[in-house]
Amino acid sequence: MSLVEGLSKIAPNGMAEFQEKMRQQLESSMHKELERLLSTGNGEEAKVSQKDFDGFKKLFHRFLQVKGPSVDWAKINRPPEDSIQPYEKIRVKGQSDGVSVGVALSKLVVVKLNGGLGTSMGCKGPKSLISVRNENTFLDLTVQQIEHLNKTYNANVPLVLMNSFNTDEDTQKILQKYTHHRVKIHTFNQSRYPRINKESLLPVATNLGLTGENAESWYPPGHGDIYASFYNSGLLDQLIAEGKEYIFVSNIDNLGATVDLHILSHLMSQPSDKRCEFVMEVTDKTRADVKGGTLIQYEGKLRLLEIAQVPKAHVDEFKSVTKFKIFNTNNLWISLPAIKRLQEKNSMDMEIIVNPKTLDGGLNVIQLETAVGAAIKSFDNALGINVPRSRFLPVKTTSDLLLVMSNLYSLEAGSLTMSEKREFPTTPHVKLGSSFTKVQDFLRRFESIPDMLELDHLTVSGDVTFGKQVAVKGTVIIIANHGDRIDIPAGAMLENKIVSGNLRILDH
Repeated sequence: MSLVEGLSKIAPNGMAEFQEKMRQQLESSMHKELERLLSTGNGEEAKVSQKDFDGFKKLFHRFLQVKGPSVDWAKINRPPEDSIQPYEKIRVKGQSDGVSVGVALSKLVVVKLNGGLGTSMGCKGPKSLISVRNENTFLDLTVQQIEHLNKTYNANVPLVLMNSFNTDEDTQKILQKYTHHRVKIHTFNQSRYPRINKESLLPVATNLGLTGENAESWYPPGHGDIYASFYNSGLLDQLIAEGKEYIFVSNIDNLGATVDLHILSHLMSQPSDKRCEFVMEVTDKTRADVKGGTLIQYEGKLRLLEIAQVPKAHVDEFKSVTKFKIFNTNNLWISLPAIKRLQEKNSMDMEIIVNPKTLDGGLNVIQLETAVGAAIKSFDNALGINVPRSRFLPVKTTSDLLLVMSNLYSLEAGSLTMSEKREFPTTPHVKLGSSFTKVQDFLRRFESIPDMLELDHLTVSGDVTFGKQVAVKGTVIIIANHGDRIDIPAGAMLENKIVSGNLRILDH
């Protein structure tokens, strides 16, 4: 049990003062340790870290005040009907609003969350530099999308990348290749916060360095850090001075998150005193999305409810597709002046996510994080829009990668759209086993990507390879037992088949 857990378990009667004293001691120890860490850095490094630590101190202070779950389950209500609008209504309305596309685009900035590494897919460096389609990386596709928009409408929509200390150096090197593209690219770095020992609640870092024994001592504190980092970088003020009004924020690995002109037009057509300051794109939940955050009405405000905030007794209810029908895609449209106002008033309210980790040496630490969508309750006239599933196409695993590399999707100007040749719009369910986890292994096992136009479900487990021009249709399950290997021959057509055991077909 950590000190903060111990504090919250002490009986309330007569102990409030003792609890407060303990909190003050913990906070004082943390501040001293942060000062000591700052003294180990050089001028510029210490200056940047000082800003980061100021943000961390606020988060740590709030963390010490938290008592129990951050939501009272009995107070949770479904959002009012008008607080989540169907996309179709926005689309039809957007066409009749009379705002010119050029004018609307002149007010827009595209922001991509680019802090993540490709380690979960067996790749080194930023995830955004993984090739996903025809040798194009996530970043290439993003640049192509915005360049196409700028050329088509004679616009100047800039791209902003929120990097982390893990991704910044590699990203900066690669940005040079886009110098002659019609997209202005800006970057800023999210904060670098210290991981803290679960028992002592003090930083595990010995100095400000990022290498050696300190390599695991730091973390980027979740995408909720965008507001403070964007503001502190000076870029927020610069873009407001250029006349920009909204940012469209999304994860760089969500290939469905393209600029939607109907949503933008809807935002720009409202009277300035009733401007919607925050739009969250949500979509209908399926069994695959049970862990995704959902929108609720709580104490009169639209609020994001994440699984980490749900009391254990209600987790199954939270996962239910019947009670909570939609989930957050993390495609967000946010007012720049509103971010500035909330940052300057220090009134951006986001729940703390306590993320436990175990370091390589076995030490248990915690990371204090926030989520960008959690700030929805701080903004005026916030709105959810229930968008088509096609706007949520994340690539988190090689199973997702197989889908987007296949003939299910066609690629045009950086945007992927479901092929017209597929007779039904649902995405097949693909589950590749551990032999396919790393991108390098995945690519080695496919001589070419199978035809998946008529696929419903594909499960592959064990040592399996695919020859050229294989087609999979309906439900296909391929399981190679331990020690066996299955080679699917070139030109094979598998429809509603289960293949198991050992199948090695040699060409003659």
